[in-house]
Amino acid sequence: MELRDIEIFLTLAEELHFGRTAERLHVTPARITQAIKKQERQIGALLFERSSRSVRLTTVGEQLRNDLLPHYEGFTYSLRRAKMAATGQTAVLRVGLMPFNISELRAFWDEFRERHPMWQLRLRRMHYTDPFDQLRSGEYDAVVLWLPVREPDFVVGPTLFHDARVLAVADDHPLADRKTVTLEESADYVHAMAPLAVRYWEEGYLPFTTPAGRPIQRGTPSLHADDLIDMVGSGDIVHTFPAHVTRHWGMSNIRFIPVTDMPPLPYALIWRGDAESEPIRALAKVIGDLGPRPL
Repeated sequence: MELRDIEIFLTLAEELHFGRTAERLHVTPARITQAIKKQERQIGALLFERSSRSVRLTTVGEQLRNDLLPHYEGFTYSLRRAKMAATGQTAVLRVGLMPFNISELRAFWDEFRERHPMWQLRLRRMHYTDPFDQLRSGEYDAVVLWLPVREPDFVVGPTLFHDARVLAVADDHPLADRKTVTLEESADYVHAMAPLAVRYWEEGYLPFTTPAGRPIQRGTPSLHADDLIDMVGSGDIVHTFPAHVTRHWGMSNIRFIPVTDMPPLPYALIWRGDAESEPIRALAKVIGDLGPRPL
């Protein structure tokens, strides 16, 4: 298996979406399909289960991802260090983002790169579950998460943006024709959330009860954002999102309705206190200097 094919496989294993994988790797979706089919022929088993609605790793695919990932990351890290040494760069700052709108925050990234050309800034969307563990494990140097974050070993840095809330429903849902909706009204329907490890942080995104004290029912936990939107489209659930997702998902079978009684969701830069570094402090200063971005 060639290095490019390994990169295609691991990126698809992360994105679970052929179009986004192609966009991220700057190739066509047909190239992604061709590479995966070639790998499956070589191995003699399917690596992904595909349908018109979802892409999922098979058991063989999960095993291959787990085996390949540490070797691939070690190899690419060694290459990056060699390239950085050749160009005078001295560090890589790895930033994981829970929001989807990486491009809308480009002013921060461009300013950081302009001020600090000796440091490489690497931006990645995070896995949907347990981002605290991803930061603690060292997978990322800093992360962008919604607030509140009250972990004693984390530093909460400056806020990048605040985002209004919308309720996603299927186009044939009873609420689909509404101009606005309240959290109270949404409690009539089943929601879903990722199995987040920290209860207060989940509640910061979606309360467990309405303002009047009614429970907000959670259905089957979802492990990936694409699963959530697929379940919304099929009518299984409704889900509250930050409003920037309406610019990420343009789906004819989904309606996004403003929620009038949920406050905007703030997203801030977070890092481990015991791993604070000069590049992290520099990025925090850039964000603080530019201030929260209007969306």
